[in-house]
Amino acid sequence: MPAATRLLMDIQPLREVPAFRRLWAGSVVSSLGATMTDFAVQLQVWRLTHAAIAVGALGLARMIPTLTVAMVGGSLADATDRRKLVLITSGCSMAVSALLAAQAIAGLRQLWLLYVLVVLGASISSINAPARRTFAPRLLPARLLPAGLALNQLMLPVSLIAGYTLAGLISAAGGLQLCYIIDVVTFTAALYGVARLPAMPPQGAGPDRGLRAVAAGVRFIFASRPLAGAFLADLNATVFGLPVALFPAISAERFGNHPQTLGLLYASIGVGGLLGIMFSGPVGRMTRPGRGMLVTVSVWGAGMACFGVTHLLWLALGALAVAGGADTITVVFRGIIVQTAIPEELRGRITAADYVVGYGGGQLGNLESGAVGSLFTPTVSAVSGGLATIVGAALIGLLLPAFARYRPPRPAAEPGRADPGRDEPGRDEPEQAAATA
Repeated sequence: MPAATRLLMDIQPLREVPAFRRLWAGSVVSSLGATMTDFAVQLQVWRLTHAAIAVGALGLARMIPTLTVAMVGGSLADATDRRKLVLITSGCSMAVSALLAAQAIAGLRQLWLLYVLVVLGASISSINAPARRTFAPRLLPARLLPAGLALNQLMLPVSLIAGYTLAGLISAAGGLQLCYIIDVVTFTAALYGVARLPAMPPQGAGPDRGLRAVAAGVRFIFASRPLAGAFLADLNATVFGLPVALFPAISAERFGNHPQTLGLLYASIGVGGLLGIMFSGPVGRMTRPGRGMLVTVSVWGAGMACFGVTHLLWLALGALAVAGGADTITVVFRGIIVQTAIPEELRGRITAADYVVGYGGGQLGNLESGAVGSLFTPTVSAVSGGLATIVGAALIGLLLPAFARYRPPRPAAEPGRADPGRDEPGRDEPEQAAATA
């Protein structure tokens, strides 16, 4: 295989597994709409308050349900048909986006209503997203799992580039309500991708869905050095080095306060992420993903610190792009560790914990950066957070050497996975979930 080809991302999962291909395509389309809603909510809150802390408080509004609902949702995913669960919760998320569109069209300008809808949407996503993340290990053979995780991560930079750029242009030309409306429409693609999946019944675990099931998952995490290290490394990056809540303030202070420029700041992270994932071929072949994760977390912190000090737009976009590329590879490394270090019967609960760390940590990071930016300056917040991330990565490597040395197992096959070649849901499985959604 030529060296250049080995650098490119592996698209074999899309070619070989029709169910995964449909799921992936629907998720990409839907993620564009979700990104546009995220942009619209942040900009709407900024226009109502002109306060970075108010934008950062959106992180708190998302973090609370993530911390309280996700782990219980993970135990539910281990005890029910995950396909049906995702169909139902996706339909509920679509309804929340419709309510956001309605309040914008009506011109209500009620800050409390925005926060309530954000909390509701985050609660539903805290059940939906962990269950959805368990699909890849069930659909793909073990040899294709790293490539499948990388392809899933491609959604983030694509949605950041296209979603935020389009959101900035659309909100400037036609208003925020159009962003919300587009999100509602794109949900149909996600629903289609999930509806065509085979059944995903629980395997190995009993029907227990209560706190005992949650506690079993938490105990497993603390007993596993690779999992604990992966979660700590990600929290270190997101809590200290995520200045997204500062983007509206920095855009207004340094770059002219134009919606298009704000959209470029968000999109630049996606540009770097896209480049990083397009050349992610070697990632699946690395024998020590923990060590790689510590390196990419440090690069993320350095990029954010550089963004915090520059007043040149091109340099700010470049720094964010470098950080975005490092972050994308970080998430792939984390996914490899999480999906190879857990048994199938705990996959829903551990994946829920992974979601809490990745999503909840990011929202906490938004709150932290917004608070520090309001108490001091946006520059102090971005620079100090980036430097703290680098120091934190070094400490994790020293204190958890087993994490840095972790080598994923290489099983010959993925036991009990769903048949990836089926084009239709099972003939015997009920279609009630699709009708409900």
